[in-house]
Amino acid sequence: ITIPGEKGLPSIQAELNKRFPELPEAEEFLKKCIGAGYKVSDIETKPARKSPAPPFTTSTLQQEASRKLGFSVSKTMMVAQQLYEAGKITYMRTDSVNLSKTAIDMAKEEITSLYGDKYLKTRKYATKSRGAQEAHEAIRPTYLNQREVGGDSAQQKLYDLIWKRTIASQMSDAELERTTVTIDVSTVKEKFVAKGEVIRFDGFLKVYLESTDDENNDTVEGMLPTLKTGQPLDLGEMLAIQKFTQQPPRYTEASLVKKMEELGIGRPSTYAPTISTIQKREYVVKEDRPGTPRPFQVIKLKGDKITKSQKTENTGQEKAKLFPTDVGSLVTSFLMQYFENIMDYNFTASVEKEFDEIAQGQKVWNQMIREFYHPFAKQVKETMEKSEKVKGERLLGKDPESGKNVYARIGRFGPMIQIGESEDEEKPKFASLKKGQSIETIELDDAMKLFDFPRSIGEYENAELTVAIGRFGPYVKHKSAFYSLAKTDDPTTVDAERAIEIIEEKRKKELEKTIKVFDEAPGVQVLNGRYGPYIAIGKNNYRIPKGTDPAALTLEQCRQIAAKADAAPKTASKGRFRKK
Repeated sequence: ITIPGEKGLPSIQAELNKRFPELPEAEEFLKKCIGAGYKVSDIETKPARKSPAPPFTTSTLQQEASRKLGFSVSKTMMVAQQLYEAGKITYMRTDSVNLSKTAIDMAKEEITSLYGDKYLKTRKYATKSRGAQEAHEAIRPTYLNQREVGGDSAQQKLYDLIWKRTIASQMSDAELERTTVTIDVSTVKEKFVAKGEVIRFDGFLKVYLESTDDENNDTVEGMLPTLKTGQPLDLGEMLAIQKFTQQPPRYTEASLVKKMEELGIGRPSTYAPTISTIQKREYVVKEDRPGTPRPFQVIKLKGDKITKSQKTENTGQEKAKLFPTDVGSLVTSFLMQYFENIMDYNFTASVEKEFDEIAQGQKVWNQMIREFYHPFAKQVKETMEKSEKVKGERLLGKDPESGKNVYARIGRFGPMIQIGESEDEEKPKFASLKKGQSIETIELDDAMKLFDFPRSIGEYENAELTVAIGRFGPYVKHKSAFYSLAKTDDPTTVDAERAIEIIEEKRKKELEKTIKVFDEAPGVQVLNGRYGPYIAIGKNNYRIPKGTDPAALTLEQCRQIAAKADAAPKTASKGRFRKK
């Protein structure tokens, strides 16, 4: 319900202390409330305190930088490494929340200078992380009286986050007053409850408030006007809104780091590389997904009139979330089937524990390796002998034309659709899945549309133009060249005019990339690259010496630069680099 505020005061938002499983029950409740009286039956006010979060560990820095700054875990570690190498922060791979006496003394001086003695409360934190080694101090600024680092914007943002968290950890609690108001309705036994929170003393909140990953928190709390027990209230409106159970949110990089830490998987130094590796191998992808519209019902009581309406919400929308790919799901299923003991979360945690025992001299390293390796090698051998090639196959139905089975499966170049059996005399037909499609969810109709490709759309420069879908997405093929479609292009509707536009755009970029070519030596070029001009000879690239005009280079000079770089000792060679 909404109770209008008086004379500029905030309105009161209150919720019923029960839920109705069906819409007719909710409607019946609203009918009973027509003409009812409302009054405050109870006011409960409790003082509360909110304490600051401890200084950063590697895990909490990665999580907070993701939430507040939008950094990936790998970017956070890269920027933190730069700050550490510049002497601006302490070592950034740590599971400790402890601060040294020197750091606490610096924090005391900074807090009293900036905010006064009332805001100071020094603390020592206990590490709660499973299997924490605490070999280093918590992540903090080297000198707390420095607010600027003189680096790029990413370095300044991350440093500012670390500074605020460190300072806040040594500040006073925030003092709050939490109020719960119970509202009676004269015609029903159920009660409405309104909650509010007032900050009496901001304490550490003056500097910093920790973020959370909770996406499903619908609790509404705000400012409440001054109320008295027994005070009558006027109803503004009463809404019965249909709600659906929320599915558990998918992992972000930050929430995955948190879960890994909880399960004892990895160490501060391995969180970022692990998450980067599963993305590089395309076991998971990090992307946004738009969600789908879903209708929900609203019943409103205003005055003595009840109205019904249908509204739409966007459900399942995800932003920068991690999704398993078909290959990732297939690999996981295979490992769970044949290496269940190694896939157990407790296995990783127990190995980490054994590493700790080796570091402490309680266990001999080669004994630990021997105990693991011989059973594991036997397990690998047995698996290779008895396991079949995994296809990750799913039968979708029958091809309407041929009557042959249609499968979604993993092929040599990734997820694909297959019409027919591999053993058939007539070879099966294949088509790659489009980006965003999955073996697990694709239906027969969408699968059959993939066989509309390659699609001929006309001619250009006396050569056919075709649109097709490959492993890396849709593209236009012209002569022997391939041109990727933009994200906004639909491969089913792209016409010749748009295809020519894409081709010419690519050619223009290629021309801008080329600084100089030599007719007498086509394999030698001077090109403009991501990191500046360079010489390309065959498959090798060579840096151009500083102060040299790339456009003025002769063929002989290019060869001399290449020869000099090739002749230099490999350990000291900085002039040559391979094409990736």
